[in-house]
Amino acid sequence: MTTVDLVVIGGGINGAGIAQCASAAGYSVLLLEKGTVAGQTSANSSKLIHGGLRYLESGQLPLVRKSLAERKALLQLAPSLVNPIPFYIPVYENSRRSSWAIRAGLSLYAMLSDFDALGQFKSVPSVHWSKIKGLKLTGLKALYQYWDAQTDDKLLTEAVIKNARALGAHVIEHAKCTKIEHLQSHCKVHYQVADESQKVEALAVVNAAGPWVNEVLESVSPPIATEPIEWVQGSHLLLDIPANDGILYLESCFDKRVIFVMPWKGQTLIGTTETVLESLSGKPQITSQEVDYLLGIYQHYFSALGDIEALRARVVDSFCGVRVLPKQSGNAFDRPRDTLQKSQPSHPNLLSLYGGKLTTYRTTATEVLDWLEQSIGERQALADFDTLLLE
Repeated sequence: MTTVDLVVIGGGINGAGIAQCASAAGYSVLLLEKGTVAGQTSANSSKLIHGGLRYLESGQLPLVRKSLAERKALLQLAPSLVNPIPFYIPVYENSRRSSWAIRAGLSLYAMLSDFDALGQFKSVPSVHWSKIKGLKLTGLKALYQYWDAQTDDKLLTEAVIKNARALGAHVIEHAKCTKIEHLQSHCKVHYQVADESQKVEALAVVNAAGPWVNEVLESVSPPIATEPIEWVQGSHLLLDIPANDGILYLESCFDKRVIFVMPWKGQTLIGTTETVLESLSGKPQITSQEVDYLLGIYQHYFSALGDIEALRARVVDSFCGVRVLPKQSGNAFDRPRDTLQKSQPSHPNLLSLYGGKLTTYRTTATEVLDWLEQSIGERQALADFDTLLLE
């Protein structure tokens, strides 16, 4: 039977980052992905590498600071995959967030970026407001411009996997984990691939299965407790409308959420929603309510481009990603977005990840590496994770 230092379950951005980081640190790594790498949530995000300006409202300052540091790092490590892009925030007479509040938020955002070059923001003079094609100008009081970054989430995840493989990680797609035997000193991981049952011994296992994190834990022997979670679907619409040169950060006209209107391959991408799912079965599908919600907000700000039915006819694609949030009272919009790592004394060789953000996958990976070093000891490093270029 094959023996490795680490088995990673899940080939999304977090699993990919952990495989890359652990391989760079000299560990032997096997990654099992039940579908294809970046085939689920990590291909269906809002395509942003950002600090999370809206997280300031819920007091998640440490997460914003960490995300802004990661934005800076990824712009340097993946210059062909992560690109700076201007963001615009319009403030209207009836906006919930005042011009003063937006300016204060952007000032704090700049400070948390350690006054990075991308931390700069400005008030756009009214003579230039019409440059944002189709934006409603009636009642517009101010327009702010700041910076964040955009990426192709699937290509970024694939680049991380490619790098992990180059460092020696073994990645198997279409490999479903069926059982994890947690023994005193190691784990036996059973998996199914090409209708054949395989097993591997691992000194440590990281469960990075995303929305299926608890499903993996249900296969653990002896049994282990799971965290109460909710599945939250985020949906996007792609419209056959020529894109503006930047991203619009828009306050919903229906609730206190914000959505983005983004350029994507020459067209206009709108997202995202936050819809709690009762179950997780099959491929996520956008609901009619989500379509109406996104088109309603877009039409509110870009009414010159047509009514709802005219916009509906210009929808050329949609996609949904499902993320895990801790089960709490209140709406999904306000809940913490940091990664929760759970390891139990009864199962010291198994670590499970709940939640997480595309932007902060590298910090998640380094935190997992700390756990791995404490659990099974250090290895002879092959490379410096913080200098590995992605392409």
